[in-house]
Amino acid sequence: MKKIFLLIAVSLAVACEKEKEEIPKMETGGNPPMPEAWIDKDTGHKVVRLSNREGINRSFYFHNNPFFQSEDGTTKMVFYGSVGENNQLFTIDMETKEITQLTDDPEGMSGEIVGKKTGRVYYQRGDSVFATDVNSGRRDLVYVFPEGFNARISTINADEKLLAGAKSVPAKDSIYRANPEKSQYFNKIYDAKLPHALFTVNLETQELDTIHSDTAWINHIQFSPVDPDQLMFCHEGPWHKVDRIWNINVKTGEVQKMHERTMDMEIAGHEFWSRDGEVIWYDLQMPRGETFYLAGVNVKNGERYRYQMDRNDWSIHFNISPDQNLFAGDGGDPGQVAKAEDGQWIYLFTPKEDRLESEKLVNMAHHDYSLEPNVHFSPDGNWVIFRANFEGESQIYAVEVEKEK
Repeated sequence: MKKIFLLIAVSLAVACEKEKEEIPKMETGGNPPMPEAWIDKDTGHKVVRLSNREGINRSFYFHNNPFFQSEDGTTKMVFYGSVGENNQLFTIDMETKEITQLTDDPEGMSGEIVGKKTGRVYYQRGDSVFATDVNSGRRDLVYVFPEGFNARISTINADEKLLAGAKSVPAKDSIYRANPEKSQYFNKIYDAKLPHALFTVNLETQELDTIHSDTAWINHIQFSPVDPDQLMFCHEGPWHKVDRIWNINVKTGEVQKMHERTMDMEIAGHEFWSRDGEVIWYDLQMPRGETFYLAGVNVKNGERYRYQMDRNDWSIHFNISPDQNLFAGDGGDPGQVAKAEDGQWIYLFTPKEDRLESEKLVNMAHHDYSLEPNVHFSPDGNWVIFRANFEGESQIYAVEVEKEK
């Protein structure tokens, strides 16, 4: 009997080693196309391509949740994929890697909103807002904006009763059309000081409510993942010119600035919520391009946190793990604000006292950072998901947090 168990153990060990041998160790993007899975030779971490379909595929912006977990434990990630000249919404089963097309809208759509409770994906076409069920594919028209209400939905609150977004004026769209590149429109829209407003849409009563108006460019609108009344937004524009991070209580209308500048050229931005809705985290530089921190402020008691990092570790976007013990970053090329000489990596960060200790997960030397990778942790915390073009076109990848042994 002992001999049988020994043979089984040896067979399993051999099978495991064979499986590992079948995953090649390679330079990421060094000789495209890449296989479906490989070990990054510079980091030792396993990387897999999630978007195994034809066309251009793009994961969500870093602070927009793309995941829905069903009661049976199935986890699906929503993403955009090209179909002809338009983008459509797709899901990928995170266990089986099966991809399903959710939408087939000939006019395309905008919006990156997944309801974590209901599994409804909200998007907008023209003045109409639709919701499509992740599992059944059923599509419902949920709201139509009044004529002339130039608005875009951005986020849904924790109890999934309110959508929120920003309203602007047609002059803003004219600036976009005449200046399609960010380097062209960014300062123009900021300098124009056009009227903007925050609004909510009650999905139960169909009530449209304008909750805040400003001549600042309102952007990056994010409901708290826990408190249905807390809505974060930013004043967009050159970061050294704006007081960027704000929070509003949608019931009371109380508006609060979340970061106060303390020196000339200090910048703060790319803000995102902690998983428990208690902290707003953001990129802080004191001053711009010199000293780098991941900073946070507790929305309940005002307590502040600050983790310093090296120049090369700075990332365009950061994100937080489901257990809130780790952060991830998408790095940056030398043309970014940090001017990092060796910053083109997907990073894992561990807070150690007042600093972030970094580990490199993926070498992004062959990635063109005109496409920002926008990292997300998988719901189980085992993978960091990002988009990249080191195979030519934008595709979606995941890197395993634990290093292959």
